[in-house]
Amino acid sequence: MRRRQLLQAGALAVPALALTSGEAAAATRVVTGAEVLAQDDWRRLGGRRVGILTNPTGVLPDQTHVVDSMVAAGQRPQAAFGPEHGFRGTAQAGGSEGDYPDPRTGVPVYDAYGANAEKLAGMFRKAQVDTVVFDIADVGARFYTYVWSMYTAMQAAAATGAAFLVLDRPNPVGGTARGPQLDPAYATGVGRKPIVQQHGMSVGELARFFDGEFLPSDGGRVSNLDVVWARGWRRAELDTGLPWIPPSPNMPTRDTALVYPGTCLFEGTVFSEGRGTTRPFETIGAPDVDWRWAEKLNELNLPGVRFRETYFAPTFNKFVGKSCGGVALHLTDPAGFDAIRSAVAMLVTARALYPALFAWRPDHFIDNLSGSDRLRRMVDAGAGVDEVVGAWDSELTSFRRTRRQYLHYR
Repeated sequence: MRRRQLLQAGALAVPALALTSGEAAAATRVVTGAEVLAQDDWRRLGGRRVGILTNPTGVLPDQTHVVDSMVAAGQRPQAAFGPEHGFRGTAQAGGSEGDYPDPRTGVPVYDAYGANAEKLAGMFRKAQVDTVVFDIADVGARFYTYVWSMYTAMQAAAATGAAFLVLDRPNPVGGTARGPQLDPAYATGVGRKPIVQQHGMSVGELARFFDGEFLPSDGGRVSNLDVVWARGWRRAELDTGLPWIPPSPNMPTRDTALVYPGTCLFEGTVFSEGRGTTRPFETIGAPDVDWRWAEKLNELNLPGVRFRETYFAPTFNKFVGKSCGGVALHLTDPAGFDAIRSAVAMLVTARALYPALFAWRPDHFIDNLSGSDRLRRMVDAGAGVDEVVGAWDSELTSFRRTRRQYLHYR
């Protein structure tokens, strides 16, 4: 009981001698927003008609899903809303699960992936929702679609007068903002508003940022926005003590999340980004790529990473069943690693070493991922890594300045 009281008070630095080793580990880990409410049997939601936007990452430390926990506590949601990959997470990239009653709880599940604000508002009205809860683990990259599902849900909440409550979780890639800012002319489902490529914010901080910066001119602000903050997280902290739950099928490890804000750019090329291997986004390559790429990259002495020559045959996506050569990224210092700079170095060296192999996807999807055509044009023009990365210095500085007022964690 004493340990629970300390956790609820946010007093996470419990003397080790007072606890067993397992209890000490639990006391020093981050406490998520969902856990804060679950510790009080979800009473904060009592009397509300709750709709929850969540997926398999919406779990408590004992791996119980938040919807299952709410139902067990007598706080049954009106509905659940599934983002990309679905509420229970069965769908691959670009897919969802449709509408259905959840077999375990009977809670109606609505397919929110790809829904615009008007359609999602219709779902909220149909489910008679007066409070929208968001609990999804993000991975800190602009092109990861969950934050845009949150933005759409905030628009829909504003349109219906529903309250919006974020159950916050740490950003697994930390609190540092990096990379280019989206040009609004390139807004798509993988980046709707002008934030930088690695935003360095928790979803709770992003919700406040969205509500303050974008919603006023995009349908109006949420009438009642609140965040249940995670306890015990610091912005630079990568090891939170929380279990890793893959937030999508191709995000199997913490290291995958750390490299993803950079190596996802290879989705915009003809090279494989490692989908169809056991280490997507950590394995990059194509047929006829050889050992020279790893050697050239290691000569650059990029901080926090070493590149290993590797060979693989994807089981789906690009180059199915074909032998590919390439590199595997091994993080030697996660805190010092810069995913976007490293990915730019990979693009520049791949183009230089393999001019007959390397190319952008014909649809120029790279522009959607990077936020404009600047990266593509600079690499094609032969610009070096420093020149490319330096091109977004001013917009990154401006973004960091703007986001400062919305940050909660230090």
